[in-house]
Amino acid sequence: MSVLKVARIGHPVVRAAARELTPDEIRSPEIQRLIDDMRVTMYEYEGVGLAAPQIHESLRLAVLEVPGSDKRAEEGVPGPHGGTGVPFTVLVNPKVTPLGPETVEGWEGCLSIPDLRGLVPRFARLRLEALDREGKPYTVEAEGFHARVIQHECDHLEGNVYLDRMRDMRTLSFIKELHDYVLGGREEGEEEEHE
Repeated sequence: MSVLKVARIGHPVVRAAARELTPDEIRSPEIQRLIDDMRVTMYEYEGVGLAAPQIHESLRLAVLEVPGSDKRAEEGVPGPHGGTGVPFTVLVNPKVTPLGPETVEGWEGCLSIPDLRGLVPRFARLRLEALDREGKPYTVEAEGFHARVIQHECDHLEGNVYLDRMRDMRTLSFIKELHDYVLGGREEGEEEEHE
């Protein structure tokens, strides 16, 4: 498995709509290896999600995982060892349907936009329909941070980034300044959310 180079905003692949994968492509050794490399890359950069366009592959494929020990997992689902979190999940050709009009603002960051955070409104609850790494369909209902991560990664598959969803660009901050002046020394995960 390899750590892959992350495409930053400005590279055309980050702003292009990605193409769907067929079930046969999903099961191919190349895509299976890509999924494993994406997982390793996500861990290396301490992310909780990664979309294929972020690693220079214009495919409707994303991975996500929020360990139960991660402060951002407080709104996640119960984990196998008692904590909360989101297990490692592969999303292929995902479709997101909001479950109601309620939105919640939270801090987000992005591996393709390093060192910055901004307040982003997201649907509070959603239904995700996708294919797993074997090409089998599944459906998940998510809320809170889990729903935020899904929406963030699915945006990448359409060529969008969190900056496009911000209501007020004046909240855009470098991480250090966010902690020093906005959060007052709190960690983002204590009361705020980011990816």
